[in-house]
Amino acid sequence: MATDWTILRLFPPLRSAWAREGEQAEVRISGRNAKRVLFGTINLRTGHRVVITRKQAGGVDAQATLRELRARYRGWGTIWLLIDRAPSNVDRRTQALAEQLGITFVWLPKQAPKLNPMDQLWRELKRLIAANRQADSIDELADEAETWVLNLTNTQALRKAGILSKTFWLRDLL
Repeated sequence: MATDWTILRLFPPLRSAWAREGEQAEVRISGRNAKRVLFGTINLRTGHRVVITRKQAGGVDAQATLRELRARYRGWGTIWLLIDRAPSNVDRRTQALAEQLGITFVWLPKQAPKLNPMDQLWRELKRLIAANRQADSIDELADEAETWVLNLTNTQALRKAGILSKTFWLRDLL
C-alpha cells in the first residue's frame, strides 16, 4: 500500500484556464482560507482506497490513519506501507503505533513525490475538484474530494495513480 496526505484549502489552487482571447479568466474567491487535510491510502494491487479527513496533519492525525487502516484490513498480517518522511510519519509515537498495529513502513526517498502513487492521485483530485473555483465551505470541499477519490473504480484509481503504467517503478513486484 502507499499513503500520503494533502491539504485542501478553501482558497483554490490556480491553474491555467480557458478564457476569451484578450480576457483574463475570472476566479471568484471569498478571501477566507480554511483548510482540511485528506489522508489517503491505496492498495497497489487492488486499487482499494481508504480516505479520512482531518483538520491537521500532525502525529495524532497520522496515527488516526494507521488505526483506520488496521480496522479496514483487520484480517491481514503485516501491512507494508510506502510512506514519506513527513514529520507526522517519523514521529516516534506514530512509529511505535505502526509497530503495535503490525504496519511496517517502507520509506520513500526524500523529495520524491513522483514515487508515491497516492501523491499522483491527489494531483488529479486537485486539478478536477479544487482548481480555479472556491467551494461554499471547506467541509463541502473535503466531502466532495473524499467522494471523488472513493467513487473511482479500482481500475480508474490504479490508472490515475500511475500504478498501471508500463513504467511504474514497482511494476515487477506487483
